[in-house]
Amino acid sequence: MFKIRSLVTALALASSVSVASAWETLPTEAPAPADNATTPAKVELGQMLYHDPRLSSTGTVSCSSCHNTMLGGEDNRPNSMGVNGQTGGRSAPTVWNAAFNTVQFWDGRAPSLEAQAAGPVTNPIEMGMKSWDDVVARLKSIEGYEQPFEKAFGKDAISKDNATKAIAAYERTLITPNSPYDKYVSGDKSALSAQQIRGMEKVAELGCTHCHSGPAFNGPGMFQKFPMIPDGYWEAQYHISKDKGLAEVSKNPADEHLFKVPTLRNIALTAPYFHNGSVKTLDKAVMLMAKLQLGKTLTKEEIADIVAFLNGLTGEFPKQKMPVLPGTPGSTFN
Repeated sequence: MFKIRSLVTALALASSVSVASAWETLPTEAPAPADNATTPAKVELGQMLYHDPRLSSTGTVSCSSCHNTMLGGEDNRPNSMGVNGQTGGRSAPTVWNAAFNTVQFWDGRAPSLEAQAAGPVTNPIEMGMKSWDDVVARLKSIEGYEQPFEKAFGKDAISKDNATKAIAAYERTLITPNSPYDKYVSGDKSALSAQQIRGMEKVAELGCTHCHSGPAFNGPGMFQKFPMIPDGYWEAQYHISKDKGLAEVSKNPADEHLFKVPTLRNIALTAPYFHNGSVKTLDKAVMLMAKLQLGKTLTKEEIADIVAFLNGLTGEFPKQKMPVLPGTPGSTFN
């Protein structure tokens, strides 16, 4: 947490320089940590674990339940539903391109995909397992998991550390390059419409790219206060200030309402919007961000142009073959 706070402080002091001339395309590969190189065996195992609901206490909720890779990488709910129909207070972030986040979760409490993968499994509202020891015991009891773990990590490899490494390795393959925006920046000037180009220029002019910068439009691991400009009417209507953000974890009042800057990639597919999923449409989200972050009132035409540009950030989704999970013939965990 001290590292997170140092990052917040450093970024808060950084000069707000326009990056309009530094539009970047999305890489087709994500960097991996030194202790978890991405290999086909890890990815294969990680995809199995990601889609296996038996990592939850009820055997009904998997990672993919809230982060659906058949759609926008989340569940299009205001608040995700976990075991026994419970719901939390935040909207699920997209897993697509999450490999390019410096920190994970809305409050940035996880410094890596590996750390993030460990959290929901034992969260009582999300997947509900009592401990990772129970998770490991369950995986060891499923005979078909021994071989893929051994293939990925060696003998006697079923462990929390290896399970989260495998899930993270799979998630690093979930990249959506070659959006119309990427093609435009790469030289195909017909890839974006005139309206989308106007929206792109307006995004830079307004200063949206001060936070939503870089190839994933999520900044260099930035945290940002939301809302920046208090407005009692809008905050009350959308319950924006109820969640204290980073302060929920750090317990430091100075961190209140600090949130990780989310990616704008594929944002057209990830409604509803904001940390609490309170905003149903993209045009309303654009209007509110202009008011609450920039103090700007946009015209309907400006909003429409920006929304058109944001639609141009929808990339190409890699084809995936769903895994066949190892069975437990003649028995169940529930």
